[in-house]
This record gives sequence, C-alpha cells and structure tokens, in this order.
Amino acid sequence: MTAIRESKVAVVAGGTRGIGAQICRRLAADGVDLVIGFAHDPVAADKLVGEITETGARAIAVRADIGRTADVDRLFAEAEEFFGGVDIVISCAGAHARRRGPIAVTEDADFDRVVDVNLRGTFTMLRAAAAKVRAGGRIVTFSSSAAALGVPGQAVYNACKVAVESLTHQLAKELAGKEITANSVSPGPTATELLLASRSADDIAAIAKQVPLGRIGQTEDIADVVAWLVGARGGWINGQVVRANGGLV
Repeated sequence: MTAIRESKVAVVAGGTRGIGAQICRRLAADGVDLVIGFAHDPVAADKLVGEITETGARAIAVRADIGRTADVDRLFAEAEEFFGGVDIVISCAGAHARRRGPIAVTEDADFDRVVDVNLRGTFTMLRAAAAKVRAGGRIVTFSSSAAALGVPGQAVYNACKVAVESLTHQLAKELAGKEITANSVSPGPTATELLLASRSADDIAAIAKQVPLGRIGQTEDIADVVAWLVGARGGWINGQVVRANGGLV
C-alpha cells in the first residue's frame, strides 16, 4: 500500500470522457487524489491517468459497471487500498437509449440500458457513498436539464434523471449529523465529443440561440461547478439541484 498523504480522495464514476474527464483534471489540479471509474475503454482510462500523473497528481483507473454492486464495491475498495479512504464521490456515468423515440416504440432493451446506468447505477453509487464517505465529505450526482425541458424522444432518460434528483435530495436528509453534503448537477447542452458527433454545426448553433448566454456549455463550465460544490466554499449547499445551463431552463 502506498503512503497516505493529507489530501482529499475522490471516486469519480464515468470519469474518462467528456464532463467526467474534465472534472478529474480539475480536481487533480486542486490537489485531490483520484479513483477514476470506467466501464468500457481502458485505453482512454490509461491515457487520462497518465495525463494526470504527469502533473504530479495521483490517480488510478478502475474498471467498474456502476449498475453492478460488486463493481461499485471494488471501486471503493481500491480507493481505500491505494489512498486510505473516500472524501468525495461523483457519479457522472450515463447512458442513452441506442435508438431514441417516443414511449410507444421504446424497446425493453433500451429501457433496461438507460435505467441500469442512470438510475440503478446512481443508486448503487449513493448506497456505497453513504457507507464509505468520511465525515465532512461531498457527494455529487448528475441529472440533466433535458429532464426539466422534457426533451422529446428520451422519456426514460428524463425520468431517470428526475429520480436521481430525488434520490440525492433524500440522501442529503439521511446523512444529517455526518457533515456530508449531497447535491445534483444538472448540465444543459455541453460540448462533449458525444454531443458534437451527433449534431450538425447548424444544430449546435440552433441550440446555442436558445441559451440566454448565447452558447452551449463547455466541459470546463461543469467542472467548475463540481469543484466548487466539493470544495471548502460549497459546504453550505446541500440537497440541491444546481442547473448549469446558461439559463436555458
């Protein structure tokens, strides 16, 4: 086991791409040790760990499907083994249906995929966090402004995100007396590889026109919100949904 130092330790599920990867970079820059959970792409995970450790920060990657209790248990066990405990938990892994559409044509396989990652996965992470996060810790889940907007074609996804908000609020109440906060971040359209690959330039421009600040979000915008929530200055925010969407909703 490596020597334990006086720094915070964060478990970040879904931390190797897009918003999750940017959160990891930001927390590493703030001196946080990282356990980065990933489900499918070890190459991306190793690349991010290498990028972070080159700066002098500490990070490991752990393969974990957050819909599986055993995988989540392993994620937290690795955090305790390598860094001595857990202070911050961020659950930002997510999944959309392979084929989006109205409820009437939503297939069982797509329902299961979306619920397993977005709802069951978040629940499994919260359950472990409730037992493992040290006093004074921070828990952050991810909702989506798509739920508040009622974005067509993704009813199951939207429903899961509403449930995530409810679970997070409930956990904040249940952790009373432990000095642990639990909040949910709700991004709007954000310039991730996934969004940019699935939309034309005209589509992106049209979305940006709907945002009062005149642009879609950047991953840095969301990482800044998370870093504030888990930092010393965010300690009085608890049980809330923070909508980071430039005023879209």
